[in-house]
Amino acid sequence: MKDLAGRVAVVTGAGSGIGRAVATLLCAQGMKVALADVEATALDDAVQQLRSGGHDVIGVRTDVADRAQLERLADTVMKQWGAVHVVHNNAGVVRGGLVAEIPQETWDWVLGVDLWSVIWGCQIFLPLIRASGGGHIVNTASVAGLQGPATIAPYSVAKFGVVGLTESLRAELDAAKEPIGASVLCPGAVNTKIVFSDRNQPTSVARNELSNTEKQFQDRAGKMLATLGKDPTEVAEMVLHAIVNNKFWIITHPDWIDVMERRVQAMRTGDLVQGSGG
Repeated sequence: MKDLAGRVAVVTGAGSGIGRAVATLLCAQGMKVALADVEATALDDAVQQLRSGGHDVIGVRTDVADRAQLERLADTVMKQWGAVHVVHNNAGVVRGGLVAEIPQETWDWVLGVDLWSVIWGCQIFLPLIRASGGGHIVNTASVAGLQGPATIAPYSVAKFGVVGLTESLRAELDAAKEPIGASVLCPGAVNTKIVFSDRNQPTSVARNELSNTEKQFQDRAGKMLATLGKDPTEVAEMVLHAIVNNKFWIITHPDWIDVMERRVQAMRTGDLVQGSGG
């Protein structure tokens, strides 16, 4: 999708982190952008900043784990601009613990935000993109969707699902020769607040206090992302490149390709490879 100016984009999880950076960069390409986020204060701040820069944007508070709210987001965009061309299903959360101890409410919330919202986002927006003449869908997965780490199983399960979903979607679009592309974004360490997702969790999950395992993960990962993580603007540039050039894989940290090669080799011996990319 070479010409973005004047087209319409939707970005979920756009109040901060990767979503905000992508929304900002798409605006810089001349796109009209609908920003969606569950965190009202962050969303309002992002919208105000972009409007002050002269960009045509709207903000729609959206809990992506509720299909009805995603449908309302789509309706709002169509009423505002009458079309949609680029959709970035980006909203994400993480909570975990040990597999044997993770409560059902945690599984429901993480899978709702990280997987079901992406499934619904594709189902709801794909017909609108078709009706608008074509475009592109980007789904945010993770390197945790390429290799499952300990203590965040719900997140990893969801992100593996997003990779598989996007591969299937891209295969279907290519087979039908549709003018619609699809990309999967697999971020490694990026300087965002995702490990502090509990700030936005529903009351059903909030009753389950962070376990010691989760607190240790949050402390360790939070410090690592803040000090070593890529700037979200770098990731946004990669997303833009994939949209413009119709690339499927967006791997933010090339070392993860080496991890995947070791994983494939381990399949020959039946061993589990533990390791990480830089």
